[in-house]
Amino acid sequence: MNILVMKFGGTSLADPEKIQRAAARVARARRRGFAVAAVVSAPGQMTDELLSLARRVARRAPARELDSLMAAGEQISIALLASALSGRGAPSVSLTGAQAGVRARGPHGASEIAGVRPARVLAELARGRVAVVAGFQGVDGKGDLATLGRGGSDLTAAALAAALKAWACEIYTDVKGVYTADPRLVPEARKIGKISFSEMLALAEAGAQVMQPRSISFARSRGVRLHVRSAFHDAEGTWIGPDAAGENGVKALAVERVGVRARVSAVGRGLRPEDAEATRKILRSCGIACRRAELSAFRASCEVDAREAVPALRALHKAWQLGRRAA
Repeated sequence: MNILVMKFGGTSLADPEKIQRAAARVARARRRGFAVAAVVSAPGQMTDELLSLARRVARRAPARELDSLMAAGEQISIALLASALSGRGAPSVSLTGAQAGVRARGPHGASEIAGVRPARVLAELARGRVAVVAGFQGVDGKGDLATLGRGGSDLTAAALAAALKAWACEIYTDVKGVYTADPRLVPEARKIGKISFSEMLALAEAGAQVMQPRSISFARSRGVRLHVRSAFHDAEGTWIGPDAAGENGVKALAVERVGVRARVSAVGRGLRPEDAEATRKILRSCGIACRRAELSAFRASCEVDAREAVPALRALHKAWQLGRRAA
């Protein structure tokens, strides 16, 4: 079987029309000859709404019960997407994380994937069905439901793709791929065609919210090809793959706000002290003070006042000519 894992985030499933759009995309992949496992998040903001409801019921709900509650959103999504697919003539079956063989370990609310036993999923695919799997959840050694932390559906998708030896793992989101900066903050930001696991991990850890960092680390360790693309457009997105020889230097920017401070980071391959110093000089020329600087092989960061985060991001994007260099 030529298996494709397709992960749909909450914004891609926020209403009936978007669920039908996701179903149409899965059905098209199936017609192209793929056996499809679709991993889904809760619709829209449902997880946050469930958490808010829990706080109204109990000031401190037990972590185990919070897991049971928050996982309900994904279970709504699997039933709705499987129903939409069946209505399109694509035989489907909805599976919870436990039914899909996702094993978890660690504390409730922030568990890790201990392994995936994909026998049920493989059996359903062999029968010609789409396996619609609840992301964000698994079952621990006690048989209790456990969730995988914010963005955990990305981790489910990467782990399932590894277990199924999938051709690729497609991550569908509300943007067209990975950009040189957040296009909502930097209008001239450009989509990147290819980026390495290490660069993407550094970008995610620097505040870019395209994918959960743990999912990128997992995919890198298992050699899972990732494709971040839009749920609403057909164009190819951004491929994330193994580190390889290539052009050194800054490839993208990210910003993370923490209280009154913000960390603006330049991400790329083979960054050097000169790159960190250039970052500080660019900001200084714009009257923006860099209060603390950090440097690693893939990231150079400066701490600035939160009110200056967006001007700093735009100044660096222009100075590094990222829009022109993006692929």
